[in-house]
Amino acid sequence: MPSPIMPARRFLYLIAIVIGLLLAVGLGWALFQDRLMRLAFVPSAPFAPLPATTSPDYARSAAWLSRPDLPDDPSRWTPPGTAAAPSRRAAIFYLPPTTYLGRDRWNAPIDDASANARLVLFARSQASVFNGAGAIWAPRYRQATLGAFLVPGDPRANQALDFAYADVARAFDAFLAAAPTDAPIVLAGHSQGALHLLRLLREKVAGRPIAARIAAIYAIGWPISTAADLPALGFPACDRPDQRGCIVAYQSFAEPADPRLIAPYFLHGTGFTGRPRAGTAMLCVNPLTGAAGGAAPASANRGALVPDADYRAATLKPGLVPARCSPQGLLLIGPPPDGYGAYVLPGNNYHVFDYALFWANLRADVATRLGAAR
Repeated sequence: MPSPIMPARRFLYLIAIVIGLLLAVGLGWALFQDRLMRLAFVPSAPFAPLPATTSPDYARSAAWLSRPDLPDDPSRWTPPGTAAAPSRRAAIFYLPPTTYLGRDRWNAPIDDASANARLVLFARSQASVFNGAGAIWAPRYRQATLGAFLVPGDPRANQALDFAYADVARAFDAFLAAAPTDAPIVLAGHSQGALHLLRLLREKVAGRPIAARIAAIYAIGWPISTAADLPALGFPACDRPDQRGCIVAYQSFAEPADPRLIAPYFLHGTGFTGRPRAGTAMLCVNPLTGAAGGAAPASANRGALVPDADYRAATLKPGLVPARCSPQGLLLIGPPPDGYGAYVLPGNNYHVFDYALFWANLRADVATRLGAAR
């Protein structure tokens, strides 16, 4: 008759093997996650522009994610208990972040179903911040794929970003032609959208008559050097909540924060001024205070959007997270909050939720800056 000790011993061996495998996988991910992400998302093919026949026609509503005449505009969403109540006084130009994850090409087809489904989610959680301030225009554009941001300096990635920006620039021209000529303008973007927005500032806004109409700029989720980038943008950082014509920018991290995913973008090459970014701080405008630098407790947070299990709906939760700007320029939100785990990036990077964590404060922020722009 077999000893009862043997099955128990085998079970312990099995547990030990499973634990060993989990530790090996965890160690491998910790050591090689950057390489694994590049293998998963960076296209191996040379850059090739998408056909001219796929170029969005911004005179047509189909080329827009959000536009005042669209019957089903996701940017008009509001969480329970909040009404859009738009004043329609301002014109908002919003550039969404990267939603195309394919590695078969360097730029997204304008009709990619998965990328477009994600665009709707971001319009609901980000662009909706502005639906109480005025009408929102958000273009669909042939964005650079996620992998382009994992190989900073790669000529193919730069070509993909230039290709995407060409769509953005045409969309901005169409927005200016359609927006009321006396309306104050709010410019907003996130991640790749914020990067293109910074280029728009330099090439189409700063030093031109249109600059006088800019009430506020929300270039959130992209690292901006206070010394090597900001002086070349034509607009200052926001130093107080009632300031107009200034830039709100930050990147959200829970603690302990590890910004290694954004370090290559920030440290690579030179800033917009021609000065190296290395050794400089990132711009951090605290969304709880509306001013550069400083700290605010969780009680100052008017409401964070907390998504439900399938990310199709969200509720507003006041007092969820605090915010303080670190000397490096990261926006630190304390320990990881509940409700966001599925899409938190390595290093406690809450990039995906940069807008959602401070939704109600950003909504109040733009209203205050528009009031100052009267």
